[in-house]
Amino acid sequence: MLVTALAPAIWGSTYLVTTELLPPGRPLLAGVLRALPAGLLLIALTRRLPKGSWWWRSFVLGALNIGAFFALLFIAAYRLPGGVAATVGAVQPLIAAGLSAGLLGDRLSLRTVLSGIAGVAGVSLLVLRANAQLDALGVAAALGGAVVMATGVVLAKRWTSPAPLLATTGWQLTAGGLLLVPVTLFVEGAPPSHLTAANLLGYGYLSLIGAAVAYALWFRGLRALPPTSVTFLGLLSPVVATALGWLALGQDLSPVQALGAVIVLGSLVAAQTQRPRAGAATVVASSAPAERAAAEPAARNRA
Repeated sequence: MLVTALAPAIWGSTYLVTTELLPPGRPLLAGVLRALPAGLLLIALTRRLPKGSWWWRSFVLGALNIGAFFALLFIAAYRLPGGVAATVGAVQPLIAAGLSAGLLGDRLSLRTVLSGIAGVAGVSLLVLRANAQLDALGVAAALGGAVVMATGVVLAKRWTSPAPLLATTGWQLTAGGLLLVPVTLFVEGAPPSHLTAANLLGYGYLSLIGAAVAYALWFRGLRALPPTSVTFLGLLSPVVATALGWLALGQDLSPVQALGAVIVLGSLVAAQTQRPRAGAATVVASSAPAERAAAEPAARNRA
C-alpha cells in the first residue's frame, strides 16, 4: 500500500510542472509526450506485445487510464485553478466504489461512502479558494477525468493481465498515447517548432517519472489491492501538490488547509482499514500465486 501511494504522490507534482515548465495552451501535446515515449520505452525493455484479447483490452484500458484521462487532466489543469480541478477529481473514489459494486460484486459500505465524502471535503478545504473562478469546460473535464480513471481502474482489476507488470503498463501507455496523437494534431496542430530546456525537462519528468515509474507502481498496487482502496490513495495528490506549492513556490499554508490535509489523511486511513468480505479474501487468495508469478519478472526489473 505504501509503495502504491508513491504513484499519486508523484502525480501531485503534475500541476507544478505544468504551470512552471510546460508551454502554455498545449494540454493534449503534454498528454502525448507524457504517455507515448514512456510506453514505447517499457515495451522495448520488456520485449512483450499483447496476445489475443489483450490487443483490444489494452486499447480500452489505455484509452480510459491514459488517453482520455491525460487529455481531460491537462485541459482541467489549464482551464481551472488547481484547487477546483483537484476538488472535482476527488470524487473518483466514490465513483470507483460504485463501479466496483456493480462490476466486481464488492460491497459498497457506509464507511466507504462517508470516507469518500470526507475526502472531497478535506480536499476542498486544502486547495479550494473562495475567489476561484469556475469554467464550465474545465469542471466538465475534471469530472470526466475522474469518471474515466475510476472506470479504467475497475476494469484493470477485472481484467488481470498474465503478462509482466511493466509490459502491461507499457501497452496501456502506448495505446493511450497513440489514441491521443490524431486528436492532438486536429485540435492543437503541429508541435511547437522550438522547445526550451525547461519545456524538455518538464516533458521528460512527466514521461519517465510521472508515467513510466508512477503507473508501474499504480498497476502493481491494483493487482494486490481492491480498486476502491487504490483510488482513495489518489487523494494524496492534492496533499502533495499543496506541500510542493508551499515548499517550492513559497505559497502560504493556512490552518484551514492543514485541517483539510488532516481530514484527507483520516479518510484514507478509514478507507484502508476496512475488513474485506470473506468471499473477496478467498478470491484474492486463490489468484495470488498466478499474480505473483506474473509480477515477479517486473519486480526483478525494477530492482
